[in-house]
Amino acid sequence: MHHLEIRGLSSAYGKTEVLKDVSLSIDKGEVVSLIGPSGSGKSTLLRVLIGLTPPTGGEVFVAGDRVDYRQRKQLRTLRDKMSIVFQQYNLFQNMTVMRNVTIAPVKIKRRPSKEANEAATRLLEKVGMSDKHDAYPNELSGGQQQRVAIARALAAEPEILLLDEVTSALDPERVNEVLDTIRSLTDEGITMMIVSHEMAFVREVSTRVAMMDDGQIIEYGTPETIFDAPKEARTREFVSKILRH
Repeated sequence: MHHLEIRGLSSAYGKTEVLKDVSLSIDKGEVVSLIGPSGSGKSTLLRVLIGLTPPTGGEVFVAGDRVDYRQRKQLRTLRDKMSIVFQQYNLFQNMTVMRNVTIAPVKIKRRPSKEANEAATRLLEKVGMSDKHDAYPNELSGGQQQRVAIARALAAEPEILLLDEVTSALDPERVNEVLDTIRSLTDEGITMMIVSHEMAFVREVSTRVAMMDDGQIIEYGTPETIFDAPKEARTREFVSKILRH
């Protein structure tokens, strides 16, 4: 049984199809990266999976259970199993780092404050932010805020973590500190789907890579296949341009 299975998934904004019959399967603990040009549907795929953008067709299964995105109860169950981190950190500016990480476990999952604080302390240490738990977001660099956002997503104890261009809004010198944080998570058995233009990083951490173009997955394989011996002309063109830069 696949941990995440996508069958013929489609989505549209008005009359414009953004996802077109996307199918993909991911096993537990895999790290799958989505690459491709801007506007190819990568971020939309993540938004559909987490229930922020409605699908117009197809099916999604998590650990064998079909997700009905029209049912609020199923969405709540889904978001107990799946978390997303966006390129914009979306931290609560009026709350400390610790409060940002604990608010969802306490308010939504009804965990005792002491338990949530202890878990948050461990997570902040994991992402290298243990010395900033009393700081406010405006006192942090972009890279530090993104690491807090990752800790906040992990506080939900997700089985599947979606990462949507988490370094694209960062200054170049801050990118590596976030990538190092993600690298550390790959050893922990969390299933991840990553949208990224950091090709060296994608090649290093991914078990498989999906090339997207015009709302479709046009090629899916190991990093070695996609980067060294792609079968599709569009993949060869994209990879050659990206790697040249």
